[in-house]
This record gives sequence, C-alpha cells and structure tokens, in this order.
Amino acid sequence: MPTIRILPHPEYCPEGAEISAPAGTSLCEAMLDNHIEIEHACELSCACTTCHVVVRQGFKSLGEMDESEEDLLDRAWGLEPSSRLSCQAILSNEDVTIEIPKYSINHAKETH
Repeated sequence: MPTIRILPHPEYCPEGAEISAPAGTSLCEAMLDNHIEIEHACELSCACTTCHVVVRQGFKSLGEMDESEEDLLDRAWGLEPSSRLSCQAILSNEDVTIEIPKYSINHAKETH
C-alpha cells in the first residue's frame, strides 16, 4: 500500500502525518478514513475546491486529471502547478507527499 505523507497543517494535522491507503483510493478518502478531517463541501463529487492539496512528491503517479477538475482548480486559493483536488487524485502504488493549503475559498467550514 502506498504511503501518503501529509505536511504539517495548523488545523488538520499540526504534527503532519503518514498514512497508508490502497491503490485506487482518492487522497481525500484516505485522509478522512484516517481522521484527518480535510474540508470536502461537495461530498467528493468534484463540484468545489475545498479539498485542494498541493502534491509535493509523486504528482505524476496519481490518476490523470480530467477537464472538470482542471476548471475547478482555477478557482482554488494558492493554486500551484502541482495542485489537485484530493477527491479526484487517485493513488497508484507509489508514495506521495502532500500539503494542505492554509486557506480555502470557503467562507464557512462544513461539518460532516
């Protein structure tokens, strides 16, 4: 199983984290399954940008980005060339390192 290394984020995982998930799992699902409560206002349906992450290592190993994800990412706060929506970034068998941006465009936190 690939390992996801999550860099420290003051709210979601202040100490950072390393979690594992099976190939074929989205980054968002893996984080939620491991009690890292990243925002996901659209319930993983690729309709918002609240689960935006920056992939620091392993970007090319993730499933390909489709046009709807590319369009949504244009609205994400802190967009970088290695940005992905974590609900759409599907793990392969390679490890990845991600950073959760400090802010999202959401003005109010969703509770799930």
